[in-house]
Amino acid sequence: MPPLDSAHAAAPPERVLGPGAHAAAPPERVLGPGAPPVTSTGGALLHAGDTFTSAELQSMRLDGLVRLVIGNSYLRSDFREDAATRSQAAARSVPQSVRPRVALGRSCAAWIYGCAPPPSLISLVTDHRRRTTALPPFTPAVMHQVALGPFDVNLVGGVSVTTPLRTALDIAVHGEDRDAVSILQAIGAARELACPLRLVEAALVTAPRVPGKTRALTRLRAARGLPGGA
Repeated sequence: MPPLDSAHAAAPPERVLGPGAHAAAPPERVLGPGAPPVTSTGGALLHAGDTFTSAELQSMRLDGLVRLVIGNSYLRSDFREDAATRSQAAARSVPQSVRPRVALGRSCAAWIYGCAPPPSLISLVTDHRRRTTALPPFTPAVMHQVALGPFDVNLVGGVSVTTPLRTALDIAVHGEDRDAVSILQAIGAARELACPLRLVEAALVTAPRVPGKTRALTRLRAARGLPGGA
């Protein structure tokens, strides 16, 4: 499994140009991998304890200069939040010693893909066949030891995240009743994820020994608007 702190370069988030931009310029532009945003603060994503303290970043948030992504990570207000931004911010809430052994999953992965609200706890998954250390006390994350297949994890912004298909399966099986169906609907509707819910349902039907399979299938059918869903 690729480590969370992989050296794979990610395209920076979209820059939102202000009112003073040239009239012929589009309202947004994407800075490609060859032209990372270099600013007086060092970049678009700011983490407490690096250039600024937590108190300074909170003050900057009140002034409208940055906005909170998750944990102690903030994004400059002139950049658009995207999946890479969210994955990198979530990774910073995970102890560095644990990052190479885990992937972001479940509700956290759904949020990274733009299909769920920010999680109160960062869900981490690690393959049960790999040795890993316990999370230190007060870490804002929860660890799940699961069986991960060779195609269950990909890189988003250089960070290991469960794929849309594995994320949808996990939400169907383990998601909270209050939002599992709505998250599944969002995943199925996101064309860029290429994860139709009929594919998720087919994968679940053929998967052996899945506790809670009946409830998960009911959630998927409800998300698809089929009879038998609830």
